Amino acid sequence: MREVVLAARPVGWPKDSDFGIREVEIPKIAQGEVLVRVDWLSVDPYMRGRMNDQKSYVPPFALDSPLAGGAVGTVVETTLDSLPVGAVVTGSFGWREFDAVSAKSVMRIEDDSTPPEYYLGVLGMPGMTAYHGLLNVGNIKEGDVVYVSAAAGAVGSIVGQIAQIKGCRTIGSAGGPDKVRRLAELGFDVGLDYRSGALRETLAAAAPEGINVYFDNVGGDHLEAALWNMADFGRIVMCGAISLYNASQPEPGPKNLFLAVQRRLKLQGFIVSDHFSEMGQCISDMKSWVKDGKISLDQTVVEGLESAPEALVGLMKGQNLGKMLVRVS
Repeated sequence: MREVVLAARPVGWPKDSDFGIREVEIPKIAQGEVLVRVDWLSVDPYMRGRMNDQKSYVPPFALDSPLAGGAVGTVVETTLDSLPVGAVVTGSFGWREFDAVSAKSVMRIEDDSTPPEYYLGVLGMPGMTAYHGLLNVGNIKEGDVVYVSAAAGAVGSIVGQIAQIKGCRTIGSAGGPDKVRRLAELGFDVGLDYRSGALRETLAAAAPEGINVYFDNVGGDHLEAALWNMADFGRIVMCGAISLYNASQPEPGPKNLFLAVQRRLKLQGFIVSDHFSEMGQCISDMKSWVKDGKISLDQTVVEGLESAPEALVGLMKGQNLGKMLVRVS
């Protein structure tokens, strides 16, 4: 089988030589394990941080070893009656064509006609991130003005739609006119192209009374622009800072952070794994909203395991609409 490994730790933007692809033997399974044929790989911004050798909430990828992340696959060999051959499962698998994993580390996907790759998007980590970040951390209420950056991405697009379901006014920023048009189709009240002008001023025009909740996926200049436009007692949900992940040197923070004091703002970071105990309610709500047409989702699919590094770099450059996926098999 083939696998994609981390050949070198990137400095700045990842390049082709930072990855390697090699052929290895298909792994053997021990008692309590299953052998999974990897069908779908999730490509997510946090993976860039794992390529660095630094302490974080998840350990870094090891050099000369496969990268790994959320995935969906099919059981092809098993040691347990509860996970028979043919069962479709999701979990964290290596960037490889087959993986041997503990049965305790995977979740079997219900056979209810839901496309299995949805468990890497709206029913998986991005959906949970949007759901808990907005409802639990952002503590939104009806009538709030909610601003979402990277609003055409896997998390941001769902954040905006949940905010609409909850009776909020939604503003989204994205890169380019095609993505802004998509925001309108998803029901955002205002779509802003951050590449076309000064974001601080366009946000001021879109939210003259101020922003109550900012869901930050970008950091940097987006966070600074939002701070200028926050309403008193506003909440900033600090989910990610993709604009900074490939910086070769640490970037300075927003120069207007003093506004957090003046406007009595709450800035809170969160990790979606803190909310895994509430996964059932999230999946139930998401399935209902998708079925009822209240949530639409976009997917950008890249074909072939060998294309996974390209997909990761493309994600960092904003080349995706919605969830970035690699179809392995």
